[in-house]
Amino acid sequence: MEKKEYTLAELIVEAAENPAENDFFELEKPAMLEINLKNQKILAKAGSMVAYIGNIDFKRESMLSKGLGGLIKKAISGEGTSLMYASGSGKLYLADEGKKVKIIKLQNESIFVNGNDVLALEESIKNEIKMLKSVAGMVSGGLFQVRLSGSGYIAITTHGEPILLKVTPGQPVFTDPNATVAWSENLTPSIKTNLTFGSFIGRGSGESFQLEFMGQGWVLVQPYEEVKYTQK
Repeated sequence: MEKKEYTLAELIVEAAENPAENDFFELEKPAMLEINLKNQKILAKAGSMVAYIGNIDFKRESMLSKGLGGLIKKAISGEGTSLMYASGSGKLYLADEGKKVKIIKLQNESIFVNGNDVLALEESIKNEIKMLKSVAGMVSGGLFQVRLSGSGYIAITTHGEPILLKVTPGQPVFTDPNATVAWSENLTPSIKTNLTFGSFIGRGSGESFQLEFMGQGWVLVQPYEEVKYTQK
């Protein structure tokens, strides 16, 4: 049961950061990522910095500057399309609208993440934007994915605790695009339209299509829709 009130002394004890923990990427609180920089550089979602201690410099970096056409730039301009570099030495605290943070250590692996759910990544991790084919015109603002690959830490965010669904041959998984957070590298979602049900299927978004995942792998789904993509 959540504590309803605190003395000031109790709040200071419970909410204080733990100075004994100094991992590179560290979950300080369920919705707060602490990054311990030691003359290092990382990439983080633009606007996600809530505090820092030490000597850290920030520089905005467009995720879209790496060779996407003007049409796609226009389709996915706005929320979640920019990263920033943070470099130096100190403690950096990142958060995104109170969403829960998951730290993943890639070991020469790849993962696809919904662009809006990428919080931070080591500089060594390669990031490539890929558009979900034929979705751009169907969802306001488009729906884009980021392929993160290599070895090192990444941090992603989810609204609430996500569930991981296994995809096996002959057992496809269908998801609401706006509730889909990440999926394994060997899966390529396709669009399944369902005009019969229309707005009855999704969580109030009025979407008449789902993502269909076929093959062998997994999909991570959150109990929430990213409404940024569905606002008209």
